[in-house]
Amino acid sequence: MVEYLIFLAISTATFGLFALGLNLQWGFTGLVNFGHVAFMTLGAYTTVLLSLKGVPLFVAMLIGAILAAILGLIIGFSTLRLREDYLSIVTIGVGEVIRLIVNNQELPIGDTWQSGAFGVQSYPIPLIGLQPNLFTKFLMIGVLTLLLGLALWQLYQWVGAVQPRSDAPKRGRSQQDFILRAVVGVLLGLLSIAIYISGAIGLYNYIPKAGLMLVLLVILALVFWRLEILVRSPWGRVLKAIREDEEVPKALGKNVFWYKLQSFMLGGAIAGIAGAFFAWQLSAIYPDNFQPQLTFDTWIMVILGGSGNNIGTLLGAVIFFAYDALTRELLPQVIPLDAARLGAFRIMFIGGILMVLMIWRPQGILGKKEELTLGK
Repeated sequence: MVEYLIFLAISTATFGLFALGLNLQWGFTGLVNFGHVAFMTLGAYTTVLLSLKGVPLFVAMLIGAILAAILGLIIGFSTLRLREDYLSIVTIGVGEVIRLIVNNQELPIGDTWQSGAFGVQSYPIPLIGLQPNLFTKFLMIGVLTLLLGLALWQLYQWVGAVQPRSDAPKRGRSQQDFILRAVVGVLLGLLSIAIYISGAIGLYNYIPKAGLMLVLLVILALVFWRLEILVRSPWGRVLKAIREDEEVPKALGKNVFWYKLQSFMLGGAIAGIAGAFFAWQLSAIYPDNFQPQLTFDTWIMVILGGSGNNIGTLLGAVIFFAYDALTRELLPQVIPLDAARLGAFRIMFIGGILMVLMIWRPQGILGKKEELTLGK
């Protein structure tokens, strides 16, 4: 059970990180990117191929993130001056082109060249060979405890930021927002505690995946923290203005194209980092691991949690993987269907949930209706 919870925590955190990059591009800037998996693919393959050449893992991860940002620069220069639909068409095409190139080209794996269709295996993974002593174990558990404390404090601050107002016109809405935040805060807090307990057990008895989970959570916390600072800064306010109506920041003398390019590159770099952790979790990667479906799953997470809201994006990732885990375990016991039909039913059911959500709350669970980007 502990190992399964650690696996779910790694999957959720990896795609939470991946979704944060998409949320920066679309939720805050309004850039429609249907090929977000291209950045993950580039980050994953760059990291594992460089690590097989002896490059330190985190240096290889940073190089992968830089190359993903450069890919964003190339795509952005060719499309961001055009209409939004051109960007969406180009990005989904780039995602498939990169996957097909990796599938059909020979890759430098170690001292030999090997067809990309055979995948890449047996590459180094962070902390896989670590044999921690008692002090190191307690140090890692201490870091995990610090992360738990910061997460609970952030949730407390976030819930308390909305207080029920006394003015009549907005009173009901404020109370609803406060109740919604309180419920979400409690659920995320309980989930954080469950992950903490599983991670602490895994670190004390040292499971390598628990070490990977700790590293990933530290990276996720740092990226989330910096993004929250950025989107609340003047830079972030310009991105929101571009999302709403880019003619307004243009009239104020802002270089809209440059701001779009920065957002696209930064979102791509974050996706490249997520790609490194995705590869480390799988322990072996193949081109088919990077299907377009990953991008559309991430869109579900962002829409579900609420675009333009980083906590909402992480909530969407949590809900998506909770749904995936529960239906994978429970549906076979309830519905007498074979595996193929069950898989189709699970996709159909979450599609139905999204349809209901779009009618009931089109801005997502934590999104703001006045900042809704769908349909613009």
